[in-house]
Amino acid sequence: MARNNQDNRNDNDGKMTREEAGRMGGEATSNNHDRDFYQEIGQKGGEATKNSQDSDFYKEIGKKGGDATSASHDKEFYQEIGSEGGKARSNSGDSSDDNDGKMSREEAGRKGGEARSRQRDND
Repeated sequence: MARNNQDNRNDNDGKMTREEAGRMGGEATSNNHDRDFYQEIGQKGGEATKNSQDSDFYKEIGKKGGDATSASHDKEFYQEIGSEGGKARSNSGDSSDDNDGKMSREEAGRKGGEARSRQRDND
């Protein structure tokens, strides 16, 4: 590997490539900082994005993420996360044993997962 790095420098008149400089800088930063550092800069970046973007930006990236997830997961995935979401909500203490004839959160999650899987099958 050292040979490849040396070859890269030779191909660039003895200078380091941008790729190599970026990799080395990333490694140095990783060695010098802990998880809290990355959480802090991530939070700052999120705040800056929130202040500079409107709701359309978040709708667009949400749709892209949803489309990517849909393309890479099958209906069982959606059924499972729907069921897990329903269980988590029912265990959160927000629900009572008496649902006044309403559907349980677990059932709603399961039905939502099934509906999404049917929708995906029809796409």
